[in-house]
Amino acid sequence: MNYKDKIVLLHGDITKVSADAIVNAANTSLLGGGGVDGAIHRAGGKEILEECIRIRNRQGGCAVGEAVITTAGRLPARYVIHTVGPVWNGGGKGEETLLQRAYHNSLRLAVENEVKTIAFPGISTGIYHFPKDKAAAIALSTVSDFLKQEKSIEKVTFVAFDAINHSIYEQLLLAL
Repeated sequence: MNYKDKIVLLHGDITKVSADAIVNAANTSLLGGGGVDGAIHRAGGKEILEECIRIRNRQGGCAVGEAVITTAGRLPARYVIHTVGPVWNGGGKGEETLLQRAYHNSLRLAVENEVKTIAFPGISTGIYHFPKDKAAAIALSTVSDFLKQEKSIEKVTFVAFDAINHSIYEQLLLAL
């Protein structure tokens, strides 16, 4: 199967997506927050937060560009992979590299946990203000490069919550 055939775009709510793992655009504290992070914690229930607290107690949270894995609680997934994207500061502080690492490390953790299907939100494009077009291009190129090398992941779904992100991903996917 061609790597392009493994990439799917969905307009909707990531907390409703059935997959082996969904990715959470978390913050470094892992204690929940706004946007997709808050939605995942609310929909998934206290089991997610309890595991995040254990991880935090063990390693002090999650650094920008890194990823950790927990149960998915009440979500229609087995796992939640929490990754921390960078706050956009104009592009001169390594934000693009950090965002690429967030996607890559999420995928690496997925493979380590035998995840076959994974769903990503737009990481860092909400309150972290990463430009949506740049973030989508980084997401697609990072995932495409990973899928060319790693054959165990069968499907990657990009979940666009709003019409703007959906349109950006749609255009970029046509160019793949």
